[in-house]
Amino acid sequence: MPLLDETNKKILNHIQLDFPIDSRPFKKIAEKLDLSENELLKRINTMKEEMLIRRIGGNFSPDRLGYHSTLCAAVVEEDKIDLFTKTVNAYSGVTHNYRRDHHFNIWFTFIAPSIAIIKKSLEEISAKTGVKPILNLPATRVFKISANFKV
Repeated sequence: MPLLDETNKKILNHIQLDFPIDSRPFKKIAEKLDLSENELLKRINTMKEEMLIRRIGGNFSPDRLGYHSTLCAAVVEEDKIDLFTKTVNAYSGVTHNYRRDHHFNIWFTFIAPSIAIIKKSLEEISAKTGVKPILNLPATRVFKISANFKV
């Protein structure tokens, strides 16, 4: 079965926009997509294993929960990109990272209970990867938009 068959595309599109708040959300999604709950979970787990899905979870306004968020950028040499992104992704406060066609080629967002935790984590990432500097651009004003990647 191709990883991005029509059923998996429907699953990806659905879970981005209409994830139910329910004690059995995957059962509800499966019913809407005319699948068994088991088949849906199997497909989602396969997509996670293949890194097509990194995480499924809620998005909350960090500032309203007493957290701090920052956008980070780094200049990462080509041969260190894999190490750097794996190291960054190991931190639970990292929501996503992406590569840009720019001098600062790897960007990521980081959310934590304090600015001190963010600063310490960025120092650890730098020490583990040898990448310096990592720009720390804290949010001063939050704008929330809906990000939806139609597949």
